[in-house]
This record gives sequence, structure tokens and C-alpha cells, in this order.
Amino acid sequence: MTNGEIVLFTWSDYVGLMRCRGVPLAELDRRMEHGLGWAVAGQAQSPFPDLAPNPWGPMMEVRQVPIASTKTRIDIWDDAPPFHFYLCDSQVNGGKNWDCCTRGFLKSALEDFKSETGLDFVAAFEHEFMLMDDPLPAAPSFTVETMRNVAKFTQDMTYALTQANIGLETVEPEFGEHQYEVTCAPAVGLAAAERAIIAREVIRECARRLGMRSSFSPKVKADGIGNGAHVHFSFQDSSGKNVTSNPGEKHDASLLTQQFIAGVVRHMPAICALTSPSPVSYFRLGPQHWSVGYASFGVQNREAAIRICPSPSMDPAEMVRGYNLELRAPDATASPYIVLGALVRAGLQGIREKLEIPQALGVDPGSLTDQERKELHILPLPGSLAEALDLMDADSIVREWMPKVMYDSYVSVKRLEVTLMADLDPVEICERYARVY
Repeated sequence: MTNGEIVLFTWSDYVGLMRCRGVPLAELDRRMEHGLGWAVAGQAQSPFPDLAPNPWGPMMEVRQVPIASTKTRIDIWDDAPPFHFYLCDSQVNGGKNWDCCTRGFLKSALEDFKSETGLDFVAAFEHEFMLMDDPLPAAPSFTVETMRNVAKFTQDMTYALTQANIGLETVEPEFGEHQYEVTCAPAVGLAAAERAIIAREVIRECARRLGMRSSFSPKVKADGIGNGAHVHFSFQDSSGKNVTSNPGEKHDASLLTQQFIAGVVRHMPAICALTSPSPVSYFRLGPQHWSVGYASFGVQNREAAIRICPSPSMDPAEMVRGYNLELRAPDATASPYIVLGALVRAGLQGIREKLEIPQALGVDPGSLTDQERKELHILPLPGSLAEALDLMDADSIVREWMPKVMYDSYVSVKRLEVTLMADLDPVEICERYARVY
């Protein structure tokens, strides 16, 4: 007996939402090989009920094929059926990824990184979110009260994320009102993005079951604290050793790591269109917000777009093992597949060109004068999605990372978002995105 259980086949689209189709549990086995069909014009949907101009109309379909390793089944509620889903690959005939598949975008970047460096890319996301409709008043930041006010939610979330097997590490109160953060253990390649996608959906489900909503929008309130989706990452050799660090080199970073950082800094203004890809993203990004406003690099500098995070251990082996980098601009309006794909592509370009690592900033770049930033070649990040899209369009290298049909259709969706928000004030924009994300 399946008792009406439904299995969702889900996929992450251009706007970082999980679209889905469902099958009865009894139908699952016969659907695993070829999945379900899907009209591709859906890839042109904004976060709202609006379709952007696209090249497909009613004429094309792909298969959403479930990835067995992403099976997630959460069964912890007496009053609700199990939350059972798979993530999918968007495939055309022959099992190849569709040109506009976000998972395929990351897969291609990882394959190039591996073939050119011999290394695996390892990453983990931090998930900041606001718990909306919490009936209790906001407690002080970072306090025990903040956690205990929603003890049932945090208990369910911990139970569910443990069942989801996504490497849950921490559950914490954060700085903002009703704000929390969840972190997951690092994973290799595609699994890093998949852990992020699964974690967010499970957190949303836990809030729903208690009559609340968790919003990962980068700004829930125009005058409030932002939610980031920071990415920690490192590089691993075939034996599983972390090779991001090389003690004795500049900042104890390996030469490859230094070149990777340089590539990310150079392309950071352009890739904001991929990592911070909504109008509301730019209420969060900006100088002196602890969410970065400049394309800069630092060591333990939270106002740097990319920073080195040394290990806290004094043991030499542990120092190398725990050494990692952090990208601070991303937020959850971006698909994790696109975020990691853009990050890998930018860093790989730095490796190819053997770029020199920028000077590490020991101060907030926002505290420097314009002339000082000019001398240090520090560029501002875009101040709006429209500006970010223009910067991406002006970067010929970034434009080539996507097949033309993917690039054009992605930009079309994002330009539509700009248009939809053009006549709204910041309060209305934040409210609309808070409801969706």
C-alpha cells in the first residue's frame, strides 16, 4: 500500500526555484529511466506568473530525469504525508543535458576544471533565512531565547535535515529578527549544489508544517538585515587531500589557488548577474553591509568578495586540511548550480591565464577613498540587476560560458524581472520576493 504517496521530480531553474511534477509512488520505478516530459518554455518563467520572451513557445520538450543519488524522503509528521522528491537532470534525446539545464551548466564547468587541473572542486553553502509568521516577538540577536522560541521548528528541521543526509553541521540564531542559519558539510562537485537545494526545500517544508514560512530572500524587509548564501570551497586531489593551501606561499595559498582567486576577482562584477541575480539582491549587496560592495580579496575580511578562511588549528596537518575560501556575494535567488558553475568558470579562467593574486585587503574596501581603490584596481560591484546584466554582457569571457540559447534566455528572464519591479518601491519589492523565496 502506498496510501496516496506522491513522489516529486524537481529541478532548479534560472530563478533558483524548484519546479516539479509528481508521480504516484507505485509509478516511480518505471519513471526512473526516462523521467517526465516538460515544456521548456517554463524555463522562461520569472519568480512570478510571467513568462519572458523565449525561443521555444509551445514547440519543444525535454525529459526531467530523476537522479537516484538525490532521493529525499522525510517522514516525521503525523499529520502530513512524507515529503518525497528527487532532483532531476534536464535531458534531450540520447541522455545528453539540454543546453539550458542549470545542472548541466555546473556539470560542464566541473568537467573542464577536472580535466585541466586534475582536481575536484569541493564546496558547501551557508543558508541564512528569516522565519516569517512566528507568533512570538523577535528576541535579541544570537540568543538562546531566539532558538527556544521556535524549539519545535528547530527540532523538526534538525530531524528532517538529518533524514535528508545532507551533512547538517550547525543550526544557529543569526543577527536579524527571526533570522537563522544552517550550514552543511562540504561535498564534491554536483553534490555540493544538490545539498544546498535539498536543504532549502526541507527547511521550507518544516516551517510550513508549523504554519510559518521560511524566506531565503536576500532582503525580507527593505530596512532589515540581509540573507546571504555564502559558499565555502576548496580543491581536492585524487587521494582526497585538500590542496588549496601550500604553507610558505603567499597567504599559505597554493599557486593554483592564487590564480583561481585572481580570476574570481576579475570577473566578479560580471558574475553578480549569476550569483546575485534579482532586483532585491542589490538591497543586500553594498559597502559596509558585511555582504560586500567591491570586487576585492582578503584574508578573514568579511567585506571582501572572496576571502581566505585559514583553519583555527595549530596542528600543521589540520591547518592544511581546514584551509578554504569563501565567496560572499551569492544569495538564494540564484540556483546553486549556476552559482557554483560561475565560480568554477571564473577561477578556471584565472588558472588558464596564470593571473596574479590581488593584494589582500586588511581593511574594509568601503573605507578607502576612490583614488585608493583605483590604485589597488578594486572595482565596485553593480548597484542593480540591470547594471549587473550590462556588466555581464560586456564581459566576452563570461558570455561564452553558456551556450548562446541559455545565455539569451537567461538574460531575457532577468530583464523581465527588472521590468516587473521598475515601478515598485523597495518595500513592495522586498515583500514580493519574501513571499516567493
